[in-house]
Amino acid sequence: MILRCVIIDDEPIARKGLKEYMQDASFLQLAGEFDNPLKAAELLTKEKIDLLFLDIQMPRMTGLEFLKTLVYPPMVIFTTAYPQYAVEGFEWNAIDYLLKPFSFDRFWKAVSKARNMHEAITQPGGRTHEDPGYFFIKADNKLVKIQYDDILFIEALENYVAVHTTTKKYITYLTFHSIESHLPASRFIRTHKSYIVAAAKVESIEGNEISIGAHHIPISRTEREAVLQQLIQNRLLRR
Repeated sequence: MILRCVIIDDEPIARKGLKEYMQDASFLQLAGEFDNPLKAAELLTKEKIDLLFLDIQMPRMTGLEFLKTLVYPPMVIFTTAYPQYAVEGFEWNAIDYLLKPFSFDRFWKAVSKARNMHEAITQPGGRTHEDPGYFFIKADNKLVKIQYDDILFIEALENYVAVHTTTKKYITYLTFHSIESHLPASRFIRTHKSYIVAAAKVESIEGNEISIGAHHIPISRTEREAVLQQLIQNRLLRR
C-alpha cells in the first residue's frame, strides 16, 4: 500500500526536512512539492493524491484558505510553526497537526495515522489482514490475549509495562515501544512518554489530564496539540 503525497510549504528547509523523513517511510511516495498552494492546484485536481502535507501560514493564500477551495481534498497533515491554528485545523478533520520543528518520531506517528486511516477506508470491513484486533502478552505466568476493545490505557513503569483493561491490570516485562508498535494509531494515542490511551475510552479532558473512569492520565506539553487533534477532530460541537 502506497500513499501518494504532496508537500506545500513556502520554506525550503521545511520541504527538505519532510522529504528526508519520507525516505524512511516506504509507504510514502512524493508526487510533488510546491512553495505555494496555487502551484499545487492543478496536480491535486488532475491526479490521485492520498496525503497532503500543508503549511498554514504562507504568502498570498494560507493553507486553510487553500483547503477550502478543494472539492475533494485528500487526507491532510498540517505543518506549521504557529500553534494558534490548531483549533481551526480540528474543524477540517485533519489527520494530524505537526508543530515545527518536529522530530522524526512525531512525523512517524502522524503518517502512521494516515496509513491506518487509508487502510480503514480501502480495506473491506475496515481492518487489514495483518490486524486481527488483539495481541498476546506474557503476564501472571501465562500468555494472555489482550483485545484492543478491552484496553483503557497502557503505562510504562521502569522495566515493565502495565496494560490497564476493562477487567484487570496486567504487568508484563516488555518495552513501551514494542507494545505501541502493535497498536493501530487510529485507535490509540500516546499522551505522554509513559502513557498510551484508547481514544474511544476517553471520557473527558481537563487541562493537561485525560479521565478514563477513575483514572487520570497526564498529557505532556509536547503531545497536547496532537492528542487534541486526534481526539476531537471534527467532533467538537459548536453553537
